[in-house]
Amino acid sequence: MPEETGELSDLLEPFTQLGEINARLHQHVLEWKRPDFFKRQRWDFDGTIGERPIWGPYLDGRGLTDVDKRLLKKCADLIKSRLEQFGNSPDRFGLIHADLRLANLLIHQGNIRVIDFDDCGLGWFLYDIGAALSFMEEREDIPELIEAWVKGYLGVRPLSEEEIAEIPTFIMIRRLKLLGWAASRGQTGGLASELGVPFSKGTCQLARTYIERFQ
Repeated sequence: MPEETGELSDLLEPFTQLGEINARLHQHVLEWKRPDFFKRQRWDFDGTIGERPIWGPYLDGRGLTDVDKRLLKKCADLIKSRLEQFGNSPDRFGLIHADLRLANLLIHQGNIRVIDFDDCGLGWFLYDIGAALSFMEEREDIPELIEAWVKGYLGVRPLSEEEIAEIPTFIMIRRLKLLGWAASRGQTGGLASELGVPFSKGTCQLARTYIERFQ
């Protein structure tokens, strides 16, 4: 995935475009009347890092010690508490792509096309920025990438100061969810098996930073 190692100067404009695309999708969801028969997976707390994680439990991450697991559980508990305060009103929670990364954009005849709707389901709109930053969470320039995404988003749809301040929560949810994904698919080869112990340890460091920020 080139966005993991790309230079910041090469990523700012694409991330601004990504934020704009996300906002347009979310605005469509708010204006769309969902049919009664429409059913999709729910990327709520239980479905991501709670009791029924669709991608597998994050505590199964490779190489996690008991100390690591207690740290990650503390992080998850803090996330749950913050999400309960944040709420899931229709302007914040609805149908999302759930994997809208630069890797899932194609350019056709000068137009950008969104692909890979396999994970599309019901979740917090801001989860999509966590997905956008998948495997990039440890970059030092994450604040700049967030700013670029938000800039694009605000050109289409408003975000409150409270919502912008909560973005780190959704980045952390996604990272923990990816830890479960890597653990449950680690024997299948490919990226999941390549991430290994360093990904687990990196997740622990991100959890420490998150706890220090919000506790």
